[in-house]
Formats: sequence, C-alpha cells, structure tokens
Amino acid sequence: MKIPLKNGLILLTAATIWGTAFVAQSVGMDYMGPLTFNGLRYFLGAAVLCPFLLLKRRRDPEPVSAEGVLPGTGEAGTRARKIRAAGIADRTRVNRALKGGFFCGLFLCLASNLQQFAILSVDVGKAGFLTAMYIVIVPVLAFFLTGRTSLRLWISVALAAAGLYFLSISGGMRLQAGDLALICCAFVFSLHIMCIDRFSDVDGVALSCLQFIVAGLLSMGAALIWETVTFSSVRAGWFPLVYAGVFSCGIAYTFQILGQKGVDPAVASLILSLESVVSVLAGFVLLGQALSARELLGCVLMFAAIVLVQLPEKS
Repeated sequence: MKIPLKNGLILLTAATIWGTAFVAQSVGMDYMGPLTFNGLRYFLGAAVLCPFLLLKRRRDPEPVSAEGVLPGTGEAGTRARKIRAAGIADRTRVNRALKGGFFCGLFLCLASNLQQFAILSVDVGKAGFLTAMYIVIVPVLAFFLTGRTSLRLWISVALAAAGLYFLSISGGMRLQAGDLALICCAFVFSLHIMCIDRFSDVDGVALSCLQFIVAGLLSMGAALIWETVTFSSVRAGWFPLVYAGVFSCGIAYTFQILGQKGVDPAVASLILSLESVVSVLAGFVLLGQALSARELLGCVLMFAAIVLVQLPEKS
C-alpha cells in the first residue's frame, strides 16, 4: 500500500521527536516524579493546541440560529429543517469527539505512565525498542478481531520474542520490572493506535487536545495522591518538561493523528517504529548510554520483526 509523501513526512517527524523525547523523559525525572512529569507535559501539550482550535473556530462559519423560524412549507420550512439537521449533526460530532478524546486519553495515560516508570530503571534505547513492540502487537490484535492472518505475521512474532529475550533477559529466565512495564506499555500503545484509527473521522487537532486534557487530569490526579509536587522541582526541570510537553505531545502526537488519516494503521506504524532507532542514537549521543552486543542483537531482531510485519502484501 502506497502512503502519500505528506503523510509519510508527518509520521517520520513524529517518530524523530518521540525518539529524542526519551532523553527528555529520563532527564526530567531527576527533578520530579513520573506522574507529575506526565501530568504537566500533557497540560502543556493541550495548551499548545488550544490557540489552533480557537483560530479554527473563528475561521469556520458559525451555524445560523433557528430561533424565530417556524417549520412549515416553502423556503422558510426548508431552511428550518436544514438548520435543525445541521444542529443534530454538530452535536453528534461533538459527542463523538468527546468519546474519542476520553478513550484515546485513557490509553495514552496508561501507556505513557508505564513507560515513564520503566525509564527509571531502563536505558532509553532499550525502552525505545521495547515500546516499539506495539508494531507487532497491532496486527496480532487485528487477527483476533478480524481473523485475518499470514505466515509472515507469526514469523514476525517469533523474531520479536527472540529479540525480547536477547534485549531483556540475561543471566536467567526473569524479566526485570522495567521490562515488564514496557511490554505492558507496548500493548496499551497498540490499543491507542487502534483507538485513533477508530476515531479518525474526528477533527485531528480537537481529538489530540482532548486526549491530552484527559491524560493530564488522570496523571496529575494520581500525582497529587502518590507524589510530592513542588514548584521548585518543576522550575528546575523546566527544559525537559517543555520539550516533552510542547514537542513530544503538542506536536508529535498531533502529527500522528494527522498523518494516520487515510493511511492503514499497520503501514503508519512502520514509520512510527523508527522512534526506536532514534532513541538508541539519542541515548548514546546525549546520555552516553551504550547497549551491549547482546542487547544490540535483540534490537536488530526486534527491528527486523517490526519491518517484516509491516511490509505491504503483494497484489
């Protein structure tokens, strides 16, 4: 399946921002807790998008009020019926946007907080590759929902399992807590991608803004219960917080929604998976985090699985 150049560039930009944002997420937790960091970054992301929503609302024509127009026959009656139908359609769009924003925000909150807690004990490069397992999980979930499958899918799953072994398991058959959190994170992110595809008919900027508000409220509410939130810690970690909030949330997640419009979610996921490669490079260059030969082999196997499962079928 071909992907429009514009959509491809938008998704590639999102993947690049996400890959480098792993560094900001790691550094940010030197100053504040994971829940506080995520709650504030999502509020920042929503704040970035609000001006765009207001500009869009001013640019779009307001619906004409039906007050004083009585339904009946002739031109006046036709106009009243059109106004009433437009109002019903508008309420339907709003309700759908609110529903999509809630579920997308819920999945985003769960996935990102699992990822954020895992980064406390896992290098950013490894976190990037384990998170990218959602690329393999998406078509597996699609198989259980639609029954469609292929030999290539199960070969990809086997490669991903082998990559996970070399990347996460050493000296025994136990996964570390951070690795388990990232695997759960990848599963929830796959639900997030499928949820975005489900609500792809909703305005992209509005859906993105709503999901940030939901994720921010849930994360900040949990932070006020389980973490100590202070102004001094937030001020000290302002730079990674702003990068993660403005770029990773406000720009990259919106680019994901806009780039996925009209594109098969599996194909879009292939481009988004490049965030794992960027995260390894960013962790090495900016934080000096190098992977061992065993972990690099795991990365190669997982990336092979990611690419294989997303290759388009032959006509």
